[in-house]
Amino acid sequence: MTETPSTINEDVSKSVLQRRARGFLALFFVAIALYTLHNFLPALLWGSVFAIALWPLYKKLERKFGTGEWLPLLFTVAVALIFLAPLSLLGVKIADETHSVLLWVDDVRHNGIPAPEWLGRLPFLSTQASNWWQAHLTSPERVSNFMHSVDVGHSMQVTRQVGSQLAQRGMVFSFSMLTLFFLLKDGDYVIRKALLGSQRLFGKQGETIARQIVSSVHGTVSGLVLVGLGEGVIMGIAYALTGAPQPLIFAMITAVAAMIPLLAWPTVGIVVLLLLIKSGMVSAIIVAVLGSIVIFVADHFVRPALIGGSTQLPFLWVLLGILGGAETWGLLGLFLGPAIMASLHLLWMLWTSDKTEEIIGTSDSVSEDI
Repeated sequence: MTETPSTINEDVSKSVLQRRARGFLALFFVAIALYTLHNFLPALLWGSVFAIALWPLYKKLERKFGTGEWLPLLFTVAVALIFLAPLSLLGVKIADETHSVLLWVDDVRHNGIPAPEWLGRLPFLSTQASNWWQAHLTSPERVSNFMHSVDVGHSMQVTRQVGSQLAQRGMVFSFSMLTLFFLLKDGDYVIRKALLGSQRLFGKQGETIARQIVSSVHGTVSGLVLVGLGEGVIMGIAYALTGAPQPLIFAMITAVAAMIPLLAWPTVGIVVLLLLIKSGMVSAIIVAVLGSIVIFVADHFVRPALIGGSTQLPFLWVLLGILGGAETWGLLGLFLGPAIMASLHLLWMLWTSDKTEEIIGTSDSVSEDI
């Protein structure tokens, strides 16, 4: 029986309607799933970032030692210890110093804060600074009134909020480690399925964008984490040699702060102020000058080269991705921002290039690059 043109058109219309209905149904389930899991999305994203960053090393060790559940478990435990060990050490140090701080506060309330010797040796405004210190900080009554003026109820509320935030961060961290374990364990399967889905939806350009995102994460980990740790090590040595209080603690704080561009300056500034009070001006000047050089070189030369070099991303795009991502997404945005900007930059290059195939390039597998 021969089909008439009207029957063919009706079948085509029905097929188009069914495809659209399936598309809307898929979008609905994706949206409802994202809404259901919105509290766990940061944990899933953190786990994905860790998995992408560790994947090359994981594959090398997997080829050497073989597959199994013990290797992803070992990686997960190692990552957890990298974060938990410094935090535990910091907590122990804070607990040890709490008694000393309480004794110092009690002494300040009864005796005031004596003016440091270097205050009178300032090259300018030494008289005004000494008079202000004598008027406001050496008097026990003024210091005691200031401390009594602190709202205890507000302080308790802030303490409860901090405790709630710590509990929430701990839950996110736990699920991030769980996500990392399963992504490492089933990484090849996830990559293969992601490639199939990307190929069907976006064609070859989808794989290219995925490579750009992966390269951006690798570059960001090197440019932020490794550079921040390097800054912390250098400044920690400087803190120890100049006699700064608690050099190990401030070195760790500097390393964490240095992972965010421009945030290392306040940390170094605090150490400089403590050195001015404790040791003297020479030590403070050494730390200030060295810190300025290290932070300037890291933020303006090393970091952009590592992040932008892996994706051919201009410095302005790198800076906007880091700062905009941090402002919008928080700490997670340090990795999402550059990845988003790298993908946008690649799309711009694809859309404005006359030779798309040269930009897309050819490759054997995404698994090895990731």
